Amino acid sequence: MSKNLVIVESPAKAKTIEKFLWADYKVVASMGHIRDLPEKELGVDIEKNFAPNYQVTKEKKKVVDELKTLAKKYQEIWIATDEDREWEAIGWHLCHILNVDPKTVKRIVFHEITKWAIEASIKNPRNIDISLVDAQQARRILDRLVGYKVSPILWKKIRKWLSAWRVQSVAVKMIVEREREIKDFKPVESWKMIAYLKHQTQNIKAVFTKIKWKNHSFHSEEDVKKFFHTLFDTFNLEEKKDKNGNKIFSLKQTKDFILKETIKKDSKRTPWAPFTTSTLQQEASRKFGFSVKQTMMIAQKLYEWIDLGNGQRQGLITYMRTDSLNLSDDARNQASLTIKKLFWEKYHKERQYKTKTSGAQEAHEAIRPVDISKTPESLVSVLAKEEAKLYELIWKRTLASQMADALVEVTTLDFSPVDQEQSWITKGEIIKFDGFMKLYIEGSDDDEEEESSTILPDISAWTILEAQNIDALQAFSKPPARYTEASLVKKLEGEWIGRPSTYAPTISTIIDRGYVEKFEKKYLTPTEIAFTVTDFLEKYFTHMMNYKFTSLVENDFDKIASSEEKYETMLSRFWEWTLSKSLKIAQEEGEKVIEHTGDMCPKCGKELVYKYSKWGKFIGCTGYPECDYVDQPAEEKDALAYLREKYEGRPCPDGVEGTIVVKTGRFWPFLASSKYPEVKWIGKIKSEKDEILEEILKEKWLLVDVETGEELVVKNSKRGPFLAAKNYPDVKIAKNIPKDVWDELKKRMTE
Repeated sequence: MSKNLVIVESPAKAKTIEKFLWADYKVVASMGHIRDLPEKELGVDIEKNFAPNYQVTKEKKKVVDELKTLAKKYQEIWIATDEDREWEAIGWHLCHILNVDPKTVKRIVFHEITKWAIEASIKNPRNIDISLVDAQQARRILDRLVGYKVSPILWKKIRKWLSAWRVQSVAVKMIVEREREIKDFKPVESWKMIAYLKHQTQNIKAVFTKIKWKNHSFHSEEDVKKFFHTLFDTFNLEEKKDKNGNKIFSLKQTKDFILKETIKKDSKRTPWAPFTTSTLQQEASRKFGFSVKQTMMIAQKLYEWIDLGNGQRQGLITYMRTDSLNLSDDARNQASLTIKKLFWEKYHKERQYKTKTSGAQEAHEAIRPVDISKTPESLVSVLAKEEAKLYELIWKRTLASQMADALVEVTTLDFSPVDQEQSWITKGEIIKFDGFMKLYIEGSDDDEEEESSTILPDISAWTILEAQNIDALQAFSKPPARYTEASLVKKLEGEWIGRPSTYAPTISTIIDRGYVEKFEKKYLTPTEIAFTVTDFLEKYFTHMMNYKFTSLVENDFDKIASSEEKYETMLSRFWEWTLSKSLKIAQEEGEKVIEHTGDMCPKCGKELVYKYSKWGKFIGCTGYPECDYVDQPAEEKDALAYLREKYEGRPCPDGVEGTIVVKTGRFWPFLASSKYPEVKWIGKIKSEKDEILEEILKEKWLLVDVETGEELVVKNSKRGPFLAAKNYPDVKIAKNIPKDVWDELKKRMTE
């Protein structure tokens, strides 16, 4: 019998780790979750202390059978899944499947995939932490109770196939509330006064702030004109508009201003802490436009393995699901050596950060490079473009966190018209020592363009400068910005809702289920049904939808994880005091939501309403089933009209009789021959992305095989699109789509 079987999550990780271990260790992958609650039933016995009924998932039966067979051949089973609650629970499930005692099984964890870290973990195994498992079970069961008990009420009261989940529903609520803020927003008018002062060859913009040491503001054209009368007896204003349509009054008369005061103050700027999961997601979104899901997928690749050449593979970053800001002694030492090598010793300052987040696991590390001496430039040849970007971001942030403060001299010049007691301020700054800013500056969620820092001239007090013109700029206050994925993660984290591992699936879920759409490919906007569902849940499940309640639930999970409370006790309290009461009231008092069209049925005269089926929204008669009148909503008719204008009348592909027509099926529109159904040809309506991809391929002459002259088309597989002969696989010509094509596609999709 062989000795040691080590079980990890993924095949890629298994291959890497096996190379670092000894010959009597076999490493295999569980391929993620192997057991879960059943899909089509609650799977939780509420009467029996919330006992879960776990089942092996259909897609994992083969994997489980293989693991069982393997386990019989080995003396020792090692559980080496990642170190967080979810993976601790998966390790526990593996023990049950393989008939291994969780209290005695050897459990190892590591934060980086390196030979040193893995060998160290083998020397210091522990057992499955049942408290962590229970915390994960509590989360899974609580979410199942919410989803499987509340969702059917939404089906009955609003429409079928809706869903309610604890964190997702609160995230949708945030987006809905922000949209309502935007709709209810009343812009407030204001004006900014700028004097353009001439000093030798430099123009200085001085902004009006005070009259006689009291702040003064302008809210209308009348305010502006009254103020100009204090400066000039007579004046002529030139009126124009800026790019947003706001007015600009420009006064071309000269005026002498005197420098009353110069204030110089040194300002210290400190670097940002190294990345946690949420801050990495936010920064990757700001700097590269990555979705939260995309960031986590790329980070997973960097964590698991990268081919470094010469047969060497190892992870490049530490574990990417963490809420800790901690850096190990080794990491800080590496950073120190690298900073002194790349810059000078004065740029180094050792720092250790502590998170303010409740329940953060400080035993973990922040996200950092495994080997900080590996610069982004040294890995360009072995990393894909997006992997290289994310690695560079993590490398710079980690290194910057161990660098010296930047020192900036901020200069304020205070001017006044010579015959007035006013303050017209201009500010500038000089970077006296760039410190960490030499390497890294964090991105901003604010889309407004920031004015570049101005270096001001050295002007003596009481110097008189001439204003060659003065502008009054109209502006209106703006509503709060819609959430991006990055700012939504920041909001969720700020309210202590969810955990690092939940943000990506939460955002993906609310988009996939149609509660939220991406506006301008960036901003999250709620759909019509999001408002309806949020209002219903707010009315009948108020407690559950409260931000504080949702964050308190996370605290309860933390208490279970630290053995302060039993998960059955926590679930019982939630069920008895919150959910069951709300379910009863919603069931008995909740009114069915009817979406009126405002029209009457042309067939029977009764009211028409919007209805929903598995295949989408339609208009139906309230007289159903006696009256079977149905129609399409206006937006769908418009979409069909567009498709018909675009496709109909064109000849069908070679060998197909008739011309193209657009038909509607159970699921979506499709293309067919005008002689359909006699002619059985059916064509797919391409997405915008597919059309642009095909256009690029044509431009680059890639839709013809150079060697054979065979015409190529885009085909799809589980791994994504590829180029192949029309009659593939009979004609065995297949090629990958070149990387530069994907780069061009991304560029055009974001234009």
